[in-house]
Amino acid sequence: MRLLFVCTGNTCRSPMAAALARRLADERGLADLVIESAGTGAHDGTTASDGALLVAMEHGSDLSRHRARTLTAAMVAEADLVLTMGERHLARVRELGGAGKSWRLTDFGAPDGRGRDVGDPFGGDLATYRATYDELETAIRRALERLGSGTRSDEG
Repeated sequence: MRLLFVCTGNTCRSPMAAALARRLADERGLADLVIESAGTGAHDGTTASDGALLVAMEHGSDLSRHRARTLTAAMVAEADLVLTMGERHLARVRELGGAGKSWRLTDFGAPDGRGRDVGDPFGGDLATYRATYDELETAIRRALERLGSGTRSDEG
């Protein structure tokens, strides 16, 4: 299965989410999961933000090789599941052909199917990045549980 995380610049939330999801998938033995990230307004080749680099490092992930990628219709087509950080990202994914396989991350993993946008830490202090990482971890754990159980909402 190919999983794509989407945010705006692909320098904070989605790279942290991808790194975190890889670690959690490894812990759960989900070896068949390919995890990538992209941004709706990314500048191709931009490195991860300093805050994302540091917080990922604190949690054992290395984002030093990450380079931002602009979301394309081909990326959406190749993905089996697209999880976005917010409603605007979700709308763009659906414009690019992702209806039926895209959800806001917090909606997909929420027990009641209702979440909210993941806060954007860009320009914030390290505490803001840590809070975003914690928010991502909770949502990704729930999403992987849902994937592991084979159930998904029909609202995609």
